[in-house]
Amino acid sequence: MPYSEDDLLPLSALQHLLYCERQCALIHIEQVWSENRFTAEGRLAHDHVHSTGHETRGDMHIARDLSLRSLRLGLIGKADVVEFHGATPYPVEHKRGHSKSNRCDEVQVCAQALCLEEMLGKPVPEGALFYGEPRRRTLVTFDPALRAETEAAAARLHRLLESGRTPPAVYDKAKCERCSLLDLCKPRIAGDVSRYLSEAVR
Repeated sequence: MPYSEDDLLPLSALQHLLYCERQCALIHIEQVWSENRFTAEGRLAHDHVHSTGHETRGDMHIARDLSLRSLRLGLIGKADVVEFHGATPYPVEHKRGHSKSNRCDEVQVCAQALCLEEMLGKPVPEGALFYGEPRRRTLVTFDPALRAETEAAAARLHRLLESGRTPPAVYDKAKCERCSLLDLCKPRIAGDVSRYLSEAVR
């Protein structure tokens, strides 16, 4: 059953969810935010992309900061860049740094493709991620597996936010030390307290 307009969640929250459920809940349930070097660089990169406007190159039209939504998935957001090669949309998501070990970036751009398909009634078979450090695109094919993962992530996001509960902290050095919410989340302390309470109950 389609979601209503009032139920739409930020498309960008999928990336938060797949990076860390606790981070996602802190941002979207508790409305907590803090910026570090990584988030500031990412914000500046997005601002630059969005400020350059629309343009046409031959038979390709380039739309920037394009509004998106999907009532089927319950998502709303914006695409950094959508290239229209003739009638075929091609979303390009810009990211600072380099590719990640999980598929959170691929899911985010796939969600944009699913929104475009629903809005325009046209198939979107592939798109790209543009990473700032190698300064080149990585092709993303929206195959059945990625589409299924994206749809599952959207459903999981709705369940998490509807629950209103922030998951307990689990310290992961690779993720936590890069997270702008590290000092607010305090994963090492929270994890120690959680383990102590669990042992006390047993």
